[in-house]
Amino acid sequence: MFFAELGAQLIKVENKKNGGDVTRNWRIPGETSEGPSAYFSSINYKKEHVFLDLTDENDLQQCHYLLTDADIILTNYSEIIAQKLSVDLKTVRELNPQCVFVQLNGFFDSSRPAYDVVLQAETGWISMTGTEGHPAKLPVALIDILSGHQIKEAALLGIIHKLRTGKGSYFEVNLEQVSLSSLANQATNYLMNNEVAGPIGTRHPNIAPYGDWFETQDKIRFVLAIGSEKQFTVFANIIGLDIETSFMTNTDRLKSRDLLVEKISEKVRKWDFKDLAKCMDTEKIPYGKIKSLDEVLHSTPAADLMRIEMMEGRETKRLSGNGFTGRSF
Repeated sequence: MFFAELGAQLIKVENKKNGGDVTRNWRIPGETSEGPSAYFSSINYKKEHVFLDLTDENDLQQCHYLLTDADIILTNYSEIIAQKLSVDLKTVRELNPQCVFVQLNGFFDSSRPAYDVVLQAETGWISMTGTEGHPAKLPVALIDILSGHQIKEAALLGIIHKLRTGKGSYFEVNLEQVSLSSLANQATNYLMNNEVAGPIGTRHPNIAPYGDWFETQDKIRFVLAIGSEKQFTVFANIIGLDIETSFMTNTDRLKSRDLLVEKISEKVRKWDFKDLAKCMDTEKIPYGKIKSLDEVLHSTPAADLMRIEMMEGRETKRLSGNGFTGRSF
C-alpha cells in the first residue's frame, strides 16, 4: 500500500475459492454490507485485485505471468504451502531472477499462526499496557503496521540493489522480531538495569511528569510531556506548585510520582483548559489534549492525509500511510 500511494502499480492476488481476503467482511456492528468493509479499505488503497485459485492450472499460469513482470513480490505463504502452490522462492526466481522477493512470516521459528494481538501478547506489549489487573492491547494492529514499514525498507533496499547491480534479492520479515525490535527503551531498561516494565497506563517509566494525565476545571483532560528540569520549574511556576525537596530532580519525581500527580491535579483543577493551555504555549511546555477520534479526524493535518477512492461501488476513506511530503531541489 505504501508503494501504491507513491504511484506504483499494485496487484493483490486473492483466493477465489473462499471469496478473497477475509478482512473484506470484518465489519463493525451496523456497517453496510455493500462493498468492502472499512477495515479492508484501510489497507487496500489503490490496489488492483485479482481473484485466482492457485490449485487451478489456468489460474496458476495467470499468477506466474504476473510474477514474471513484477519488480517486488510480497508473500506470506509458509514455505510448505508456497511449494504446494508453485509460488515458492525457487519457482519465482526461475520466473523472474531480477525481482525483489519479500517473505513475511509470523514467528521467528514457528509454524504457529500469528495475528497482531498474538504478537502483542507474546512480545511483551500487553504486559506493559493498561493498568495492574486490567491488561490492554494497543487499539490498532501496530505490529502489522510496523512490519509494513520494515517490509517497505527491505523492498527499497532491494530496488537500490537492483538499480546498482541488475540483480534480484530476497528478504525475510517476521512479526515477532519486528515487534521485539520496536520495544526500544523498554527493552534497554531491562537489558541494562534488569527493570521489568509493568502496566503503567500512559506514564513514561523514566520521566515524570511525562505521560501523566490531568483534568481541568472544565473537564478537559490532557497529558504532560515534561522532559527537562527547566520545563518542570517553569510549569510549576505557571500553576503555583511549590517545588518540594521530593520534586527537585527527575529522579526525585519518579520516586514520589503519586504525590506529584496528586499535587499537580489539585492545582490544575482550578484552571480552565483554554487559559492553562495559553500559558503552557507561551512558555513552550509540551502537553497534549486528550482528543476523541472524531475530533482528531476533523483536524487540518488529518484532512491533508485523507485519501478517498471508489472501491467496488463504495466510497472508501482512509489516512495515508506515508505521513511525509517532499520535493526535488
